[in-house]
Amino acid sequence: IPVLQTNNGPGLIGLATIAAHLVKQAKKEQLLGSNAEEKAVVQQWLEYRVTRVDGCSGKEDTRVILKDLNMYLEDKVYLAGNNFTLADILMYYGLHSIMADLTVQEKEKYLNVSRWFNHIQHCPGVRQHLSNVIFVKNRLYTNAH
Repeated sequence: IPVLQTNNGPGLIGLATIAAHLVKQAKKEQLLGSNAEEKAVVQQWLEYRVTRVDGCSGKEDTRVILKDLNMYLEDKVYLAGNNFTLADILMYYGLHSIMADLTVQEKEKYLNVSRWFNHIQHCPGVRQHLSNVIFVKNRLYTNAH
């Protein structure tokens, strides 16, 4: 569990708590959501990242996470609706190794996750030291026979 020792007061414990604190310190509160509903959705995804993604223990867990996320992102650009938030950043970091290990066919199977992930990795300042995950621009297979 990550810990951040601050100059004033006790240390902060936990990924979501530390990230939210740093966002406020950087005066980027919009990353936490722009209204009550969006803030709740951001918190929900931060919780999902810590409990489900970080707790992922194998192929079956990974498949369930990608399937759920793929369905959720079907009609969304970002996790919290129409705005880029801390949820997108932390989920990107949580999923990077999973996405990097997927085959081209698996990336195509989870097309909405792949679209979202590729978009987030190209947002300025997000990818940092992580490798660029390559996505094929053309569909490999068509439904036509």
